[in-house]
Amino acid sequence: MSHKLYKRAKGLLAGEEGAVVKDFGGRITIALSYPNTYYVGMSNLGYHKIYSLLNRKNDVLCERVFLPAEEEIDILEGSRTPLFSLESQTPVNRFDIVAFSVTFETDYLHILKILELSRIPLKSEERTDKDPLIIVGGICPSFNPEPLASFIDVAIIGEGEEVVPEMIEVLRQVRPHEDRKEFIIRLSQIEGIYIPSAYHISYTAAGEVASVEPDDGFPKKIRKRWLKNINKSPTTSQIITHNTVFGDMYLIEIGRGCGRHCRFCAAGYIYRPPRNYDLDLLLREGKKGLIYRERIGLISSAICDYPRIDELCEGLEKMGAKISVSSVRIDSVSERMIRYLVSSGSKLVSIAPEAGAADLRRAINKEMSEDGILNAVELIIGHGIPNLKLYFLIGLPGEKDEDIDEIINLTKKIKHIITKKGKEKKRLGIMTISINTFIPKPFTPYQWEGMEDIASLNRKIKYIKAGLRRMSNIKVIHTLPKLGFVQGLLSMGDRRVGEILLAVHRMKGDWHRVFRELKLNPGFYVYRKKRFDEVLPWDHIDIGVKKEYLIEECIRARKGITTSPCPGKGVCKRCGDFYCPDNH
Repeated sequence: MSHKLYKRAKGLLAGEEGAVVKDFGGRITIALSYPNTYYVGMSNLGYHKIYSLLNRKNDVLCERVFLPAEEEIDILEGSRTPLFSLESQTPVNRFDIVAFSVTFETDYLHILKILELSRIPLKSEERTDKDPLIIVGGICPSFNPEPLASFIDVAIIGEGEEVVPEMIEVLRQVRPHEDRKEFIIRLSQIEGIYIPSAYHISYTAAGEVASVEPDDGFPKKIRKRWLKNINKSPTTSQIITHNTVFGDMYLIEIGRGCGRHCRFCAAGYIYRPPRNYDLDLLLREGKKGLIYRERIGLISSAICDYPRIDELCEGLEKMGAKISVSSVRIDSVSERMIRYLVSSGSKLVSIAPEAGAADLRRAINKEMSEDGILNAVELIIGHGIPNLKLYFLIGLPGEKDEDIDEIINLTKKIKHIITKKGKEKKRLGIMTISINTFIPKPFTPYQWEGMEDIASLNRKIKYIKAGLRRMSNIKVIHTLPKLGFVQGLLSMGDRRVGEILLAVHRMKGDWHRVFRELKLNPGFYVYRKKRFDEVLPWDHIDIGVKKEYLIEECIRARKGITTSPCPGKGVCKRCGDFYCPDNH
């Protein structure tokens, strides 16, 4: 082992509170990997949660693994040192299981790199009983595990908190290295467990999926798991460290899922039905968090939709906490909420109009008037928060050139408010405009739509930049459309996309060369508009929302018709979600 890498691991551990160190003797061993750097991975609450759940069991040892930095990769490869875990610096290939928590499609390549550095065969069919079992979980495998199917043994569909205890019970009966086939068969009996090797895909002459046929004894559809009572298992920071994106705060999840029906957002459908933690529980977790950090970061898909958000902020403030939120929803942010952020020292608030034109906002089901947006901005700036970050999507289905003009026009109107209020307070803030490429996602109403081509998206970004160039204190940032194309491919791809992924790994990330040399056409997955009667690569996954409902929502989007949010109470059977309490 490289002394330099060993020293770095020890240094990271020394800067932490909450890491769990156990002896290996006789325990079930799991290497929990976040396929990105330590700095990024330790910002993910879901990763914290699974690490904590596993280590609460005395007979389970769970240690962390991250993607090394480029310099560290060079050292590992140069010294022929296999990748090792953080806690005990044990080679990853000595664990019973390597489990990946996957939040972003762009981390798929990192999974292959971690396997390679660990000296674990990349393809599941090449592994033996001596190799660890490879499991993936998280939002990406939950909506479409197919691009990773050749490289994994198991995918967890849905929320891992529900599956982990049952998986451990199977591990207590048989270990993967003792009888890999028997272990997988037993594991497949757990609802929410997907074994890709047991499902066989056929294709039409046109290249579409024709059928998905499981082996005998495996379900036709894999139904997602979800946490029925989130109060039994609060999700908070478990390991405290400054070496991460949110190093100055203690994170608390206040709710899960969103009932707003934004048609581009996978999380709003995958984590349905929306659930909120009890106020008393959150306040207890906040009190616990203040032992470690003065600032409490509130996490949710829709912070302002938490029904008792003002009471929560008031309670935390009375304890002496400073409060941070990732973003606020324009049409539900309250004056009290902004005052709490101001008193906590917040200098920036993020909002997401998503589109400049009102009719396009209606199409994506984010109906808010221009006056409503401007009033929210005036509320935020007027209370002394000087800086704003605005998120916009380009390339949305049905978008016209004049809709891009509306992004510029809305930005200018917001800038006018910032300038006016800034002069009154003698402090002019910075306005950051974040331009992001629309990417269709499985299990959303837009799963049948295609992406806009790269050249057109680049032209629109250039146009927006030119339209705002002469305005002071405005910063325009954007994602690269060519990277959005890759994300769209991995999001919407079928099992054959794994061939592309493997080729890119072997060609050290050269996507352009692979697209040029490989016979598989990536545009087939990214640009093509799909028929409603087409078999989609993820149709054998069941997240609980009816396909008929998604088709109806896609048609409503094309007509610019909005859909009201999930009701807080009462009977609702619109989406057919079999998890929703109203459908029992």
